[in-house]
Amino acid sequence: MSQLLIRLSKLSSRNTNVCIHKCVRLFSTGPYLTLGTRVQEVLPSGCKTGDVLLFNPAKEEIVTLHGKTIPKELKDEEMIGASHGWSFFYDRSDLSVRISDIYNPFASKSNPTVITLPRLTDLPSEQIEQVCNVAMSSPSPLGEEDCVVAIKFSGDQLSLCRPGRDLEWTNTSTPFHCCENSNVMYSKRYKRFYLSAPGGIHFFSYHLNDNIEHHELAYRDHPELDQSEWKILSMCSRREYLVESSCGDERYLVKWYAHGSYSTVLDGIEYKTKRFMVFSEEETAEGKFMCYTEDIGEMCIFIASNEAFCIPASSCPGLKPSTIYFMGHGFGSYDLTTGDIHHSKAPDGVITTPCWLPPVSV
Repeated sequence: MSQLLIRLSKLSSRNTNVCIHKCVRLFSTGPYLTLGTRVQEVLPSGCKTGDVLLFNPAKEEIVTLHGKTIPKELKDEEMIGASHGWSFFYDRSDLSVRISDIYNPFASKSNPTVITLPRLTDLPSEQIEQVCNVAMSSPSPLGEEDCVVAIKFSGDQLSLCRPGRDLEWTNTSTPFHCCENSNVMYSKRYKRFYLSAPGGIHFFSYHLNDNIEHHELAYRDHPELDQSEWKILSMCSRREYLVESSCGDERYLVKWYAHGSYSTVLDGIEYKTKRFMVFSEEETAEGKFMCYTEDIGEMCIFIASNEAFCIPASSCPGLKPSTIYFMGHGFGSYDLTTGDIHHSKAPDGVITTPCWLPPVSV
C-alpha cells in the first residue's frame, strides 16, 4: 500500500468554493474515491495506525477516517483496483495478492479484514507486472456465494480464482490479441465476466472452468456531430467500459475519449477527457441493440481504476443524475445531458490507483 504522506490541497468546485477537509463519524456512506493513507504511528507488531483518506463527490470534500490500523500484510503492497468496495493489493516481489476492506468506513478500525489469494503465475510470453483492473462476481469474498475474482493484466492474460477455495489461479488468454488494455466487469444478469475489444463491437465472456463466448453488439443511433468534431474524436484515445446496475436490469456501454498533448511538467503525454458517449442496452422484437443516449435518468456512473459501477443519484444527496464521475484522464464529472465537464483539482500526492467505492448499506 502506498505509504506516501498525502498533502491535501484545496479542491475546486463549480462555484469555486473551497472544499472542507472533514472528519466525521459516518452513519451512511459514499460513494467515495480512495486517496490513500497517512501513517501516524508504527506499532511494535509491525502494523501501523493512521488516517484513511477518501473523497466525497456529492459534497466535494475530503473525508478523513482517523485511527485506522494498517495491517502489516499491506505495508509494502500496491493497490491495483477495487470491486464492490473491496480493495485489491499486489506485492510484486512475491506475486501475492490480498483483498481488504480497509477503505470501508464501516469496517473494523483496529482489525481490517485481509484475505490472501494464491500467488500469481504468468502464461508463457505474458507479463503480470501491469494490471488493468479487477472484478468480483459477488459483493463479498467472505459471503456464502461462490465468489470468483478476476484480474485483467495489460496484455492477453486474464486470471480467475475463488477466494478461500482455490489453491492456484486459473489463467486464460484473450483471443486474437484484441483485449490487451480492456477492463473486466462481471454481469450479474448473465453471470459471466466480460471483456471488450477496441471499438466496443466485439466482446468476450468468461466463467471459471467454462468456454470463452464471443458476442457481437449491434448499434442503433449515434450522436449527431459535425465532421470536425468526429475528426477530433478520431485523434483521441478511447476506452470502453461495460457497466451494469446493481440489480442487473440496466446495462450501458461507455466510451471514454481523451485527447493527448505533450506536457513539459510531466515530460510526456498528458491526456485530458474530451467527452463520453453512453449506449444503453435495449431489447426489441428484432433483438438486442446498444442505443446512444444522453439521458440515463437517475443513474450515475463511476469510472476510475475500479470495476465500473452505476447507482441512482437519489441514493446519495448531492450526486447529479445522468452524470459520469471519473478519475483517470483528469478528475471530475461529465454531464451527459449538456456535455459539460466539471473539473476538480486532485489532491497532491494522490495514490496512483484511485478507485471509486460504491455506497455501503448499514
